[in-house]
Amino acid sequence: MSFFKYCPQCGSQNNEFIHQRRFECFDCGMVYFHNVATAVAVIIEREKKILFTIRSKEPGKNMLDLPGGFTDPDETAEETCSRELKEELNIHISPSNFKFFKSHPNDYTFKNIPYKTEDMIYTAILPEDAKFQLEKEEIKDIKWISKTEIPLDKIAFKSIRKTITEYLAL
Repeated sequence: MSFFKYCPQCGSQNNEFIHQRRFECFDCGMVYFHNVATAVAVIIEREKKILFTIRSKEPGKNMLDLPGGFTDPDETAEETCSRELKEELNIHISPSNFKFFKSHPNDYTFKNIPYKTEDMIYTAILPEDAKFQLEKEEIKDIKWISKTEIPLDKIAFKSIRKTITEYLAL
């Protein structure tokens, strides 16, 4: 990984990033593991259509995605689903109402730093009285797309494309 040129502990350039996951400084002995980050996405279906978000920023700006995001420390994946839906769409679904569907690894490059993620995909039922209020910094718009018309090539991330393909095969 070229983004670590200097050891963050001693400033040495005598280091190596082994297999893009283990950074080791040969001068001070500092070791850093670039571990997988956990993220969630939620499939919400209504009337044979799936709710997609349109991303406001990179990576995948203007492309389709599912609502979701990164898990915070000390937070369950279900709590992340609930928090992210509240933040992004201003809808409340209790953590107990999310049903696990699949997980897939993903590559997420943010500001030229490649992150490996494990995307945990859940399903949920949208409350009948849900009124969306988009968090425009993250979500440009939402789009309900018929299950027979989903443009897989317009989905931002490979993990979500694969998930949607598997979901449609059920």
